Amino acid sequence: MSCRSYLFVPADSARKLAKAVESGADALILDLEDAVAPANKAAARAEAAGFLAQTLPMKRYVRVNGLSTGLTEEDVATTVAAAPDGYVLPKCEGPADIEALSALISRFGGSEKIGIIAIGTETVRGLRRLMREDWSHSRLSALTWGGEDLAADMGAERNRDEAGDYLGPFLMARDMTLLAAVEAGVAAVDAVFTDFRDEAGLLREARLAKTLGFSGKMAIHPAQVPVIHAAFRPEPAEVDWARAVIAALEAASEGVASLNGMMLDRPHLIRARKILERQARS
Repeated sequence: MSCRSYLFVPADSARKLAKAVESGADALILDLEDAVAPANKAAARAEAAGFLAQTLPMKRYVRVNGLSTGLTEEDVATTVAAAPDGYVLPKCEGPADIEALSALISRFGGSEKIGIIAIGTETVRGLRRLMREDWSHSRLSALTWGGEDLAADMGAERNRDEAGDYLGPFLMARDMTLLAAVEAGVAAVDAVFTDFRDEAGLLREARLAKTLGFSGKMAIHPAQVPVIHAAFRPEPAEVDWARAVIAALEAASEGVASLNGMMLDRPHLIRARKILERQARS
């Protein structure tokens, strides 16, 4: 079952790691990349490896440094024996990058169960490849996106308008991530909401992500986790509708039915089942 919340936490901070465990997040992402200063990379790897050895009530991922940095190999070599649930690959620019990380996981003895979450829109090159290639891979478990690094790569002055809504290219990055994830048969995870003090803005954005078809959202602060969970929790009316749809279609003999004047068929059944899956994990 896919996760609703993925909480980033700096891997070089024992205090923040301990606090993250209490957050209630469905998954933690131990960050070896942006949240860790260059001088602390080795210490962060060691801290992450020790932390991963614990039995935790959530999934555990490691965000490695990008393949172009020359640091990814050591990131994997130091942490893979602790059997994380997966690795998050930043600045991924296509299937070849996913395969490169997969090869590192295998080389250092990682199980086939260790997955990869690819961040596919942090460079213009990555976004354009996401638009025209199938990123399916046996280790790929999710696709997500980010607007901050993309803005920097584009030379954009900002990625949101005065109302706080994403501007055109960034909406396209979001939408292409969703479509590519569906094509690859993996979870689609929405980007972080950077203002952790704006709970109303986060709730609105997370609800929109759920409406579009994203299965979860990244978080940068423990306080964002319950807001994300609330956003992805189906409303009672949705649950009632889903149960009624399933009952109507199961009772039908020809694969079609009607409910309150609406014709129902297989797409409605798929949607109804997804709603109940979300309700079950709430």
